[in-house]
Amino acid sequence: MTKDTLSTPEAALEYGTRLLRGTTVQLRSTTRADIEVLTGWWSRPEWAALQQPMIKPRPRTSIADMFARWSANDAASGAGFSIDNVDGDLVGHATLWGATLPARIATYAIVIGPDFVGRGYGTDATEVMLRYAFQELGAHKVELQTWAYNTRARRAYEKASFVTEGVRRAAAFHNGAFHDEIQMGVLVDEYRHSSESGS
Repeated sequence: MTKDTLSTPEAALEYGTRLLRGTTVQLRSTTRADIEVLTGWWSRPEWAALQQPMIKPRPRTSIADMFARWSANDAASGAGFSIDNVDGDLVGHATLWGATLPARIATYAIVIGPDFVGRGYGTDATEVMLRYAFQELGAHKVELQTWAYNTRARRAYEKASFVTEGVRRAAAFHNGAFHDEIQMGVLVDEYRHSSESGS
């Protein structure tokens, strides 16, 4: 356990102010308008290949319901937020779920809008979500899954301290071939070490 630094009202205010803020992003509650945009992104076949094991169009209401569930923030075991850049543009969505006792392992997922990829928003949002997971949810570990061919995402996760833990071989079938799913994770002690060393 780390030392509790909330010894004054000012320290508590500072913690609350920075908890959901990164260098280039701010996390916030998800609105109905956000869900419409997120649903549009998720529905695009080219993004489905990065997020889903099979490209299969789903009804927009089904996708909207998924984002609404991820963003309800009505359970102590997870949270979901819209991601804004410093200009106030919606650039994505991030969610944590399943951080229940005794293991306290949260699963992480993120989607960044097509027009905002490659600008560091995903890495920054992932770092903010890790801070939230470990400092607010009390998670012991955060894990995720990504496709082996999604090298851009894997680099972003590695920058945020995730390490490869394993491979689910031939877990998806796209473009006439099987593709591996990479399992990645970061433990709270690894996160603290990375945060303290500034890496």
